[in-house]
Amino acid sequence: MDYKFICEEVQKIAKEVGSFIEDEINKLSDQDVETKSKASLVTYVDKTAEQNIVNALKKLIPESGFITEEGTATYSGEKFKWVIDPLDGTTNYIHRVPMYSVSIALMEESEIVVGIVYDIHGDEMFYSWKGGAAYLNGTEIKTATNSEHENALIATGFPYYDFEVIDAYLKVLKFFMMSTRGLRRMGSAAIDLAYVAAGRFDGFYEHALNPWDVAAGVFLVQQAGGKVTDFSGGDNYMFGRQLVAAGNTYFPNFFAEVNKHLGK
Repeated sequence: MDYKFICEEVQKIAKEVGSFIEDEINKLSDQDVETKSKASLVTYVDKTAEQNIVNALKKLIPESGFITEEGTATYSGEKFKWVIDPLDGTTNYIHRVPMYSVSIALMEESEIVVGIVYDIHGDEMFYSWKGGAAYLNGTEIKTATNSEHENALIATGFPYYDFEVIDAYLKVLKFFMMSTRGLRRMGSAAIDLAYVAAGRFDGFYEHALNPWDVAAGVFLVQQAGGKVTDFSGGDNYMFGRQLVAAGNTYFPNFFAEVNKHLGK
């Protein structure tokens, strides 16, 4: 498999879908918004974008399966499977907050081999393939080299339906509020992870994530020299709904604080 070629083709697909998403933003009305749960929203834009991505990827690797947010296509044991979030940051999008993305990863068996995150409004394409480096619009990127809390800028997301860990979550937030340069909550986990890969954020953690939220971004962080685990230090971050990501030098300090309150 030519992973670089696949990655290049996926970028073209993401760009095309991103143009559709951006073109639709001012056509969207309240009547177009469906509520999956109290704070989990979906629109015809998400659904159409996902269908367009799936159709294009089927042509690229006809025998592949799919893990998708809106359930357009499914995975049933294929060697290759795509993990897709057609519009990560739907709530931002609906409210015209310019922080939303297309996230596409390719897995070969259990290994991610291609990942792209396209920040649509910012027109920033983060991408990597197995055997290559991580890139942003053609320029190689690396995770930050900081190792101390006092120099760190942290990203996170807030639980919006699973509140079992909210007290512990607030303790972690309090620590980072008091000990770092600041916290950011962007509203797109894919972009958060891409920013860690690019060294913009020193670390990112979040609870109650789905595979399509994180697959491409996790791969970018790893390819850019960073480390990703679950809250307990294991490797169940894709399907375990919890994730800690940072550059290698900052990861020990960062993980220790998250693990203290949120690890098993």
